[in-house]
Amino acid sequence: MTDETLILPLFEQQQEHLTMLLSLLKAELDAISSRNVEALEQGGAAKLACLEQIQQLDQDIAALPMLSSIKNEAWFVQKVQDIDHILQQCKEQNEINALTLQQSQLIVERFKHELLQNRGKSGLTYTAKGKPAIDHKGGGIKA
Repeated sequence: MTDETLILPLFEQQQEHLTMLLSLLKAELDAISSRNVEALEQGGAAKLACLEQIQQLDQDIAALPMLSSIKNEAWFVQKVQDIDHILQQCKEQNEINALTLQQSQLIVERFKHELLQNRGKSGLTYTAKGKPAIDHKGGGIKA
């Protein structure tokens, strides 16, 4: 058996798992956009399992005894570049998801603030952290 036939299946598995991670990240963006909490939770569990498999494959590849002798071979360098390209796409998609989630949280906060303002301008106050809140003290009916 050649070094290439030993390591190529591991690289192919790695590439498959990274492609799966990329599709999970894209599905996560859809779930964030549609505010589908259940899909986010399921996707999070699937992402965690996928990341664990990727990490295990990394360890398996790093443990190969012939790794240092084949690192400069053209096929090896090309395969690593292919995997790095998918990994970069995953990182970019993850960044997009994080920004989308932050924007979504800001919109919810603004909406909450507007609701609080409209609910009772006279009772609107702010917490110690500067968040808007309605003052529920006083003003009740006394018999």
